[in-house]
Amino acid sequence: QVQLVESGGGSVQPGGSLRLTCTASGRTRSISTMGWYRQAPGKERELVATVTSGSMTNYADSAKGRFTISRYSTKNTVELQMNSLKPEDTAVYYCYVVTEWGPVEKTYRQDYWGKGTLVTVSA
Repeated sequence: QVQLVESGGGSVQPGGSLRLTCTASGRTRSISTMGWYRQAPGKERELVATVTSGSMTNYADSAKGRFTISRYSTKNTVELQMNSLKPEDTAVYYCYVVTEWGPVEKTYRQDYWGKGTLVTVSA
């Protein structure tokens, strides 16, 4: 099992910045991918950004150029620096972790989600 604790959400004006942090505990040695998803009111959950254990990043088009994901493996932490925030970035942001284990010919996988942290961008 992996436990995720998120922090850093809040309210900010358009153009402002926020930094989200997620720290994992428990079975952290099997963590492969870490990242963030978000869900706006009335919408489906969507990818924001992910980073693999090999430091490969993937960003949603809406996040490119404004958000930066960073991973600190020694601390089992992933951060999302969000700049130039827009009202449409308002959502609950969820930390996301993938764990994988087992031999190459039979890899097991389990995904974990944090409880979410609210980001509100409003004038």
